[in-house]
Amino acid sequence: MFNNTDKRYNQFSAYLKNRFGAKVYKITIDAGFSCPNRDGTISSGGCIFCDDTGSFSQAHSNLLSIENQVEEGVKNLSARFKAEKFMSYFQAYTNTYRPVNELERIYRASLNHSDVVGISIGTRPDCVDDDKLNLISDISKDYYTWIEYGLQSSHDKTLLKINRGHDYNCFLRAYEKTKNKGINVCVHVIFGLWESRDEILQTAQRLADLKIDGIKIHMLCALQGTKLAKMYDNNEIDFMSEDEYVSLVCDFLEILPPQTTIHRLAGNGYRKSLIAPRWLGAKLDCLNKIDREFLKRNSWQGINYN
Repeated sequence: MFNNTDKRYNQFSAYLKNRFGAKVYKITIDAGFSCPNRDGTISSGGCIFCDDTGSFSQAHSNLLSIENQVEEGVKNLSARFKAEKFMSYFQAYTNTYRPVNELERIYRASLNHSDVVGISIGTRPDCVDDDKLNLISDISKDYYTWIEYGLQSSHDKTLLKINRGHDYNCFLRAYEKTKNKGINVCVHVIFGLWESRDEILQTAQRLADLKIDGIKIHMLCALQGTKLAKMYDNNEIDFMSEDEYVSLVCDFLEILPPQTTIHRLAGNGYRKSLIAPRWLGAKLDCLNKIDREFLKRNSWQGINYN
């Protein structure tokens, strides 16, 4: 139903394959960024779910240069998957949290390889300004470019509880500025943050009203060494079952515009540090259940979009 596939949602990987004529693989890069919510600028604690890797990052060691990380990524993905096209992906921590001249050097270095067609930059909405957005907008003239904003929830009470360090209006200001620069925006949200189903779907409706370009949906989970892990040990939080999550994902996607690309629906890569919920370690099982739920409903992404 989307991108010449049998998926009932606008899967980002399929969208990229249609756009570039081959599957596009992300090379996760570690440029040694920090985060203002961890270094004491905003607070010293960071978000309650974030671990020492910057929330599940699988980047290459920042002991390698940016260029060498890209070379290693291309080499490994080509050998493993016969990959032909790539995007450089700055995932861990806050990847606009440097002076703009340093950012230009870092971003440009990740784009030197001839088979890299784009770049995706994960950051916080309180860590962009006009100069940084102008730089990223300039890159977007020659490369397929995304900014990924960690919103997590549109409810300020939730953002306060998870120690996010910004409010929803901060996100709205950053979003408007970014879109005015012609940059694609992917928004991250988390299910399970002490919110009701209706509150979570309010976030879906607000993002639908914004006509967001892309979204990543995460399930809240406790990782070793996080504040959330301590809260889980103290019985301060419980987690959704997989069936509850699957049903809510479908509810959420039904509200979003069909043009919104879906970048992630299930977690991956952190089984070693995962404490709960344990079902989260089986990514493909979760994705298959989402497909089956849409079939059962005879539904699809955007069916309830107004």
